[in-house]
Amino acid sequence: MEDDDYKLLINGKLVRGAATIDVINPATEELLAIAPRSDRDQLEEAIAAAKAAFPAWSATLIRTRGAILKRLADAIEVKHAEFSRLITLEQGKPLLRAIGEMNATIGLLRYFAEADLPMKVLKEDDKQKIVQRNVPLGVVAAIMPWNNPMLLMMIKVAPALLAGNTMVLKPAPTTPLTTLRFCELCANILPPGVVNVIVDQNDLGGALTTHPDIAKVAFTGSTATGKKVMEGASGTLKRLTLELGGNDAAIVLDDVDVKTVAPKILAAAMGNSGQVCLAAKRLYVHTSQYDEMCEELGRLATAMIVDDGLKQGTEMGPLQNRAQYEKVKTFLGDAKRDGKIVAGGDALDRKGYFIAPTIVRDLPDESRLVQEEQFGPILPVLRYETVEDAIARANDSEYGLGGTVWASNLDRAFEVASQIHTGTVWINKHLDLQADIPFAGSKQSGVGAEFGQEGLEQFTQPMVINMAK
Repeated sequence: MEDDDYKLLINGKLVRGAATIDVINPATEELLAIAPRSDRDQLEEAIAAAKAAFPAWSATLIRTRGAILKRLADAIEVKHAEFSRLITLEQGKPLLRAIGEMNATIGLLRYFAEADLPMKVLKEDDKQKIVQRNVPLGVVAAIMPWNNPMLLMMIKVAPALLAGNTMVLKPAPTTPLTTLRFCELCANILPPGVVNVIVDQNDLGGALTTHPDIAKVAFTGSTATGKKVMEGASGTLKRLTLELGGNDAAIVLDDVDVKTVAPKILAAAMGNSGQVCLAAKRLYVHTSQYDEMCEELGRLATAMIVDDGLKQGTEMGPLQNRAQYEKVKTFLGDAKRDGKIVAGGDALDRKGYFIAPTIVRDLPDESRLVQEEQFGPILPVLRYETVEDAIARANDSEYGLGGTVWASNLDRAFEVASQIHTGTVWINKHLDLQADIPFAGSKQSGVGAEFGQEGLEQFTQPMVINMAK
């Protein structure tokens, strides 16, 4: 029987699951909670509730919907500390990083609560008037990953609800608790059926993405799973937003001060134990600074404090789950075989899914660690002779999510950044996502946009009304 503290949300009611699922603390490998698990009947109930709630919610004035979202933001803020601690317990990240995730979550919700979808006059003269409205789609399925459970949920929930859609949320089975806490607030603030939350063991995704009453799927996760989501959605031509994997390259130009940029690069690679789709996953350094950069990164990585995220001073927590832990260990084997370990290189000999921050040099471009997304705290450092070579190798990837350029000469850095084939490139900073700036992957890193007005409009259907005068 699941903990009485955690319930599913279906049609405005907090209900038990048809079964249960164990939630493990990744820092201790101990049972954290027993959560409710949905079956197919509960999934159908959730979708039916969202469909029934759609007419009234979509007809509600957008300013009224925005005011309700503000109330939801206020309610989350009251429980900020509780949510932050729960993120650390189920996800593993240091508490300060969990607090940052909650700050971003609330900020994003407040941004979209103030947003608008005004009617646009496309053309008007003495014979005609043509306008465009952006109308809601219907029921949106939101499927979330385990690396940033609250923020990546709110990226979907806030614009979808503001636009007038209703929703069925499916958190990752290893991090359902924060979403279940969130649904308690929804039950008290939103009309019944507007938001519904189900939890599965990765066995209901296909039924959700193929369901004829789902109008759109918003998914964050791996490229491989994203392809399955797209295939499932194709039968009814559902709208899609897919934020998928990345193998983001960082290019360091030869005019930098190594000791100044190395800590920033390490943070870009090791944040959230490397479990960030936009983490720096390949580092290209000019041959003139290669040895110095490897040495400095190795020194900094060795000094990092790796421990339970609830302990004061912890800089890096565990990987989130055993499957990812075992996968990252295979990358460590590749690193030892193909290159030279500068720092780390092993799992830590203790309870929990801990991997030492690892720097590896002298890898060939054919190495799996260079070609694939490791999604863990391992950074390969690659040598280049010319900037043109670095750009070509950075672009030689099926992924195109983000990238970074580090330089003293900003004009030169901009020229390099302009040639990187990704949705976002940062110069002399990393992971600066802002609520009002759109973010979209290219190539096999995604479909559609998030954040900003573009992200809001992704949850609507453009409707043109053409009137004769």
